[in-house]
Amino acid sequence: MKHTDPNSTIPFADLDQALATLAANKDAWVKTPVAERIAILAEIKERLMPVAQAWAETAGRKKGIPEGSPLVGEEWLSGPYTVLGYCNQMMLTLSQVDGKKHLDGLPVRQLSNGQTVARVLPHSLWDHLLLSGVKVDVWMEPGVTPQTLRANTAATYDAANPTHKQGKVALVLGAGNVAAIAPLDVFYKLFNENQVVILKMNPVNDYLIEFLEPAFKPLIDRGMVRIVRGGADVGQYLCNHALVDEIHITGSGASHDAIVWGVGEEGRANKAAGTPKNNRTIGSELGAVCPTIVVPGPWSAADIRFQAEQVATQKLHNSGFNCVACQILVVPQDWAQKTAFVQALEGVMASSNARTLYYPGAESRLEGFQSHSPSTKSVPRAGAAPVLVAPLDDNNAYARNTEVFAPALSVKELPGTDAVAYLKAAIEYANTELYGTLGANIVIHPATIAQIGRARFEELLIELRYGTIAINAWTGLGFLTPQATWGAFPGHTLDDVQSGIGVVHNTMLFDKPQRTVVEAPFRPFPRNLLSFSFTMLPRPPWFITNRKGAILGRLLVAFQYRPSLLKMPRIFLNALLG
Repeated sequence: MKHTDPNSTIPFADLDQALATLAANKDAWVKTPVAERIAILAEIKERLMPVAQAWAETAGRKKGIPEGSPLVGEEWLSGPYTVLGYCNQMMLTLSQVDGKKHLDGLPVRQLSNGQTVARVLPHSLWDHLLLSGVKVDVWMEPGVTPQTLRANTAATYDAANPTHKQGKVALVLGAGNVAAIAPLDVFYKLFNENQVVILKMNPVNDYLIEFLEPAFKPLIDRGMVRIVRGGADVGQYLCNHALVDEIHITGSGASHDAIVWGVGEEGRANKAAGTPKNNRTIGSELGAVCPTIVVPGPWSAADIRFQAEQVATQKLHNSGFNCVACQILVVPQDWAQKTAFVQALEGVMASSNARTLYYPGAESRLEGFQSHSPSTKSVPRAGAAPVLVAPLDDNNAYARNTEVFAPALSVKELPGTDAVAYLKAAIEYANTELYGTLGANIVIHPATIAQIGRARFEELLIELRYGTIAINAWTGLGFLTPQATWGAFPGHTLDDVQSGIGVVHNTMLFDKPQRTVVEAPFRPFPRNLLSFSFTMLPRPPWFITNRKGAILGRLLVAFQYRPSLLKMPRIFLNALLG
């Protein structure tokens, strides 16, 4: 008898067949040579490009972005661009993984506490040209030294190491918000952990199957990947299927707990007793109440405007439906420019381009936010729902612990004008008062960093317990960087999962990464030239204010597909006009 999900067109018997195919091929995938894996990734690139435009435009339409809007650029960048970027970087790593030669030339240093740091970007001519001024570091777990880094890298591909040598079937439960999340999670299971994958798409964005199946054809034809659709009971069926060895979920803590412990009273009892209903290994990337910490400093009016665009993007990119969206803006109470900055931020948000609240439940979450914040201010936007902005007082536990996943922002003021004392207090606040550890942003003037001292500044960062930290950038840039790691800060457990367990992406194949730190210039081109901080990003293409976002997204996808100096002039011209 065939059982079906009312939201699905695939019968459960077909799920059984899909899993049987994967199980029959799981050992063959482990034995697939590196050269063949590189060829598979190269073919995926070739098959993705013909569907890239339809992918981006369909996603924009499904998310209520008006046709011709520069916001379609978000779908180019957070879809085809990021998937192509992973393919390029993993192909490069695999071509040099024998003897860990992909680590040759990688700048490695140690922090004051002995932690090892590897700089993964810039790492090529293209990095220097397209992201000049941007630096991405991966910090290793304590105990990994520069001398032992190679021994703690690429265990999957180490012939003398039995780790990951047994074939497994992984279930990936795809996210419904950002297009690249599901394919990148599939890639991680395949190329980082040697597991074949059944991907269940989220009903919110299962329209992507139309584009993912053609792109993933080399893996589907080999019986290494299957992509299915369906609602909650399809997910439940797969999570408990005898042929599924491991699970990876991107979503909410509630969904994670339902898988591990069960639901309702049964789930609460199992969690209290420490007896999981599902004993499979489960990796997870879950949400958080992510902060942006603004550090006092000598900002100019132009600095205020640019960083207001930066923070507005952190909040409103993808209509606010990002697990790493800024939810708590931490500002210095006694900073002379505080009011000017907050006003500039509200002005940018008020003038942002129209889009809809496409993700289910947004209205009720916004109502919940407003009901717990009596002093909420509504910032109107033409053609879009207003942005809710509210001061955060110490009694509002709801705002500190509930991911709003919608266009709402709490503003927390902390006393102090001394940069070090203020930053220490803000870090302590984020660590102890806010739910989750996925991403944190710091906005700080270069003169303030110089005053603090780079070594002292990094000592303060050591204390900030987040999986990705962005300095004068958005942690979303870490997501777009496949060499970086993406996930919560280590230490969460099944019974207190918060932002999840484990990492994804990580094309450098580090076995013991702790976090990623992204840093970008405080000032855009050309103002940055006066401070000898160089970048060719006058207004980054992912900014919600970029007037050429859609054009840049398309050009950057074409560049990722086949990099060429001849493609640079059009990219730079549109970057300057954006």
